[in-house]
Amino acid sequence: MEEILKEIVQKTDSKIVLIVLDGVGGIPKDGKTELEYAITPNLDELAKKSACGLTIPVLPGITPGSGPAHLALFGYDPIKFQIKRGILEACGLDIKLEKGDIAVRGNFATLKDGKIVDRRAGRIPSEECKKLCEKINSEIKPISGVKLILYPGEEHRFVLIMRGEGLSDEIEDADPQKDGLPPKKAKPLSSDAEFTSNVVNSFIEKVNEILKDSSPANTVLLRGFSKYPSIPSMRELYLLSPLAIAHYPMYKGLARIVGMDVIDVGPTQDDILKALKENFSNYDFFYLHVKKTDSYGEDGNYESKIKIIEEFDSKLPEILNLNPDVLVITSDHSTPSLLKAHSWHPNPFLLYSKWERYGGSERFTENECRKGSLGIFYAKDAILLMLANALKLKKFGA
Repeated sequence: MEEILKEIVQKTDSKIVLIVLDGVGGIPKDGKTELEYAITPNLDELAKKSACGLTIPVLPGITPGSGPAHLALFGYDPIKFQIKRGILEACGLDIKLEKGDIAVRGNFATLKDGKIVDRRAGRIPSEECKKLCEKINSEIKPISGVKLILYPGEEHRFVLIMRGEGLSDEIEDADPQKDGLPPKKAKPLSSDAEFTSNVVNSFIEKVNEILKDSSPANTVLLRGFSKYPSIPSMRELYLLSPLAIAHYPMYKGLARIVGMDVIDVGPTQDDILKALKENFSNYDFFYLHVKKTDSYGEDGNYESKIKIIEEFDSKLPEILNLNPDVLVITSDHSTPSLLKAHSWHPNPFLLYSKWERYGGSERFTENECRKGSLGIFYAKDAILLMLANALKLKKFGA
């Protein structure tokens, strides 16, 4: 696709707004999904005038992480460009990395009777996370010559930076991924990674000792061991001036990696909307991220997820008043509250533009979007639809 884009992409003043309601898709509870239960008059009215469909983030039946799912929406093949979670978090916190550094995504967690009973330690406050990171940093010493530095993120999340000679990112996650299971040691995926995995396991043991009297956060889980990737920017590929408006570090990190400018905003939808209005004249592509639809889905909080959807619906007229040339509302992946996890289900997708064919969808829901004019397609192709409707693509061929 890169070679074709070089021939047909063109710079214009038209503006694209991509809104990602993280994990918004669901599966029915008592016959309805969260979107179907939500009262969303503005979204539903817009759906009637939009091209709607369902997107597949990676491949049918594959449950994606947030990284590959977002990469696909930005037009990158998530199988070809695999970016691990650690580097996304590190870039999101704007950590200055040195050559050879390994970045790791971390969770504070609760260990009891030899099992991980809460992978998120009750979603401890961000201030508590900061204090725990400071405590560990003050007490941990280099292990086999490797420096280990923690950077606090939001709530229970942090980033671990490993700095030293001979490090490899070919490490299996030290995270059981589900509550109720025993801790999992880091394992090397190649002989070159044995040294690194030993350092990681020693680090976890030392942290457990440091946090033995702490509650509820008394251990750490580590995943997404990664070095900085090589990936073409959206500015190069699409001749865009892109801006990311997101609160959580991982999403800001991914945006930086693909060449977006990033601004720091608060966690509320009002914060996001204010930033969009203030910067609307300065860029031509805007990525807006709403996190809580995903968080409440992972918590199994069906009612709160519905309320976040309804809150977004109430803000939609303010976004439409900005008159973007192309408005897309979708999700990176589905996070059904009944599953309390990401899932493989296709995501509802809405594209509003005066140039698009529309019809078939009466609401912005999973089933109604399936009836829409776009059908089911791969998320990585969505960027081409956005560019086309923004008249940023010339004719291909003679």
